[in-house]
Amino acid sequence: MRQVQIYSRRGCHLCDDALRTLENLQKELGFEIQEIFIDGDSELEYKYGEQVPVIHINQKPHDFFTVNPARFRKAINEGV
Repeated sequence: MRQVQIYSRRGCHLCDDALRTLENLQKELGFEIQEIFIDGDSELEYKYGEQVPVIHINQKPHDFFTVNPARFRKAINEGV
C-alpha cells in the first residue's frame, strides 16, 4: 500500500489543515498516513524547521506548507 508521511508540529494549524486534506484524499485514493511530529527531535527540527507540514509520498519529498489536491492526486497516481 502507498504510504504518505506528514511531518508536523503540535499546535500547527497548517499541519491540521494538511492532515484533514490528506484524510479526505485517503478515502478516494487509498493510502496510509503516518503523522510524524518533529517536536523535540533535534534532527527533524533542523531538517524541517518552520517548513511544516512537509509531505512525503513513499518516503520521497512531495510538498510543504499545504496539500494541493490535484497535484497530490497526480503524484500519488504516478507513484512518486
